[in-house]
Amino acid sequence: MTLGATIEGKETSTLRPIIGITCYLERARWGPWDKPAALVPWTYVRAVEASGGRALLIPPSLDGVEETLGVFDGLVLSGGSDVDPSLYGAAPHVETKDIRPDRDRAELRLLEGALKGGVPSLAICRGMEIMNIARGGDLQQHLPDKGAGETHKESPGIFSKHDVEVSPGSRLAGMVRSGSTVCSHHHQAPERLGEGLSRAAWATDSTTEAIEDQRLDFAIGVLWHPEEGDDLLLFEQLVQAASEYARTRTSNRSVTRGDT
Repeated sequence: MTLGATIEGKETSTLRPIIGITCYLERARWGPWDKPAALVPWTYVRAVEASGGRALLIPPSLDGVEETLGVFDGLVLSGGSDVDPSLYGAAPHVETKDIRPDRDRAELRLLEGALKGGVPSLAICRGMEIMNIARGGDLQQHLPDKGAGETHKESPGIFSKHDVEVSPGSRLAGMVRSGSTVCSHHHQAPERLGEGLSRAAWATDSTTEAIEDQRLDFAIGVLWHPEEGDDLLLFEQLVQAASEYARTRTSNRSVTRGDT
């Protein structure tokens, strides 16, 4: 299929893969309005589209998950507030705040479906925590309790910067160099890893900073915020995997219909 059009000054012979980005559900103000809104920082959209994808925002909803999965070719689970500890059988820590149960459950169902269907998925910060919980893992709810975490969230609303070490045998190693400086804003992290997940990166204080499932083509979670940095290779690799997924899905549909 051809577009016969130009995107950002470059001709393209194929449609861009559609990358779904999960939204925050927050009260927001614009113009004269002050209302609940589904929103996401523009840096996510910019990173996806600068990497060759087309962004599609996904509000938190338990309705129509299968329909939603049928639309996009790749998934980004965005950051946000703390995840409900009851999802991994724990009581809330005094520092676990701003829980959004509706969003938690909607994103869990969406990610579970995406992973089951082999949809390329990049889970960021809170999204990485959701990925670990989806596979039966749990979280350390407040890193400073274990003498870690001070460098991960030094000031609310300001990204902290620290280095990460990357496992040489991981898929992430082909996208992020060991010793890279990343942007963080979190006080929680995976503790017990979920089934099939491996530790792909860690901070100097030993906090797990990335997880992945090497059984799937692209299922990576990072605790930092790559959309806030200058290196978009993670997003570029996600978009590439999404393009391949889209081609495979189109080919399978054609075979099912008996097209030639």
